[in-house]
Amino acid sequence: MEAQMFNYHCWLGVTEPALLQPQCQRLLCSSGFTIINFTEHYFTPYGYTALWLLAESHAALHTFPEQQRSYLELSSCVESLYLRFRQQLLAEDSLRLLE
Repeated sequence: MEAQMFNYHCWLGVTEPALLQPQCQRLLCSSGFTIINFTEHYFTPYGYTALWLLAESHAALHTFPEQQRSYLELSSCVESLYLRFRQQLLAEDSLRLLE
């Protein structure tokens, strides 16, 4: 079996960690990803980063409140989960997908 990675990244029009973190976690779980670990950091004076270690690779979220946007990135070695996540994210109005 050949090693493959599937990557998705996008900009979101939401920067509030209290909304982003649970929504991203819900999308990962409902897509079928297995979360092994989670960590987050709040930057001073503003900004937030969240990282999910997945059995199938990882996801990262970075907020840029000064620009009213956040960056979400997913790497997965399982194409079906990657595609499901992407499809669900595109249908998720509350995160205001910018690209």
